[in-house]
Amino acid sequence: MKFERAARAARLALPFALIFAVFCALIFFPQSGTSPEAAEKRVVRVWNVDTFEGGKGSRTAFLARAARLAEQTRGNVYYYVTSYSAEGFRDAAERGELPDVLSFGVGLGDISALCCPISSDFAGGETAKGYLAAAWCAGGYALFSLTEDFDEAGEVAISSGGSNLPAVCAALEGIEGTELPAGEAYTAFLGGKYRYLLGTQRDRQRFLTRGVTVYEKPLEKYCDLYQAVAVLSRDEKGDCAALLAALFSEEIQGALSSIGMGRASECPAEWTVSVFTPPSALSETAEYARRGEVAKFPDKFLKKV
Repeated sequence: MKFERAARAARLALPFALIFAVFCALIFFPQSGTSPEAAEKRVVRVWNVDTFEGGKGSRTAFLARAARLAEQTRGNVYYYVTSYSAEGFRDAAERGELPDVLSFGVGLGDISALCCPISSDFAGGETAKGYLAAAWCAGGYALFSLTEDFDEAGEVAISSGGSNLPAVCAALEGIEGTELPAGEAYTAFLGGKYRYLLGTQRDRQRFLTRGVTVYEKPLEKYCDLYQAVAVLSRDEKGDCAALLAALFSEEIQGALSSIGMGRASECPAEWTVSVFTPPSALSETAEYARRGEVAKFPDKFLKKV
């Protein structure tokens, strides 16, 4: 009888003993590949700063689309994409808060000291330290008209907005006009006050949205409407490189028209300006352009594409 009671107790205790044994094994003899470092989810911070008008939609949301694609190849990485204003970025940088990857345009200032060298051939991202930024999309300047005749004389409204330099485009193209805020220039052109509008991809989208038929002549001397990307942190694990690979993949580049932008490699511009140009130098360049002193700024400020 005692033997039967002991055997019954042993049978009841066996499951608990097995659980305890497994628990001890996991604690004292962890399996390979389950270390805290391997299981940890890494977060890569991606900031987007818009310094000029795009085409349509959100460039931040488009970046998030590339991030989700990158995550498919990086199982333990999450790309946290957020939007910052230029002022917000500068304030954060002063506090020592920086992203791992930054998407930005001309006008943010000389942040080259914060950037790591990357593989690129973007003239606007080249410095004495090598290439520090690559252009992942581009817009372009164009002359718009309500008729097909671009030889007819007439006043030109130059659409100005953001940190880009339409005055430089106008000067290099030999176009004289009046600079107006983007919305005002667009309205004045449609209202017949100006014969032509020197605008960008954003104006093209405005016309499409409004259903207005316009004629367009691309201006190919100069473009600073590039959205660039730079890596600001050491990338030992290749997480930032994976995001750039996704951003420049055919799947993502082939979808740029969804935000009214195009591939930077297909932009026909002859000249651009460094995305690291300080605001003071941008202003000086624009003033030379407005005074028609074109010969003073190409070698000093502009970069051959």
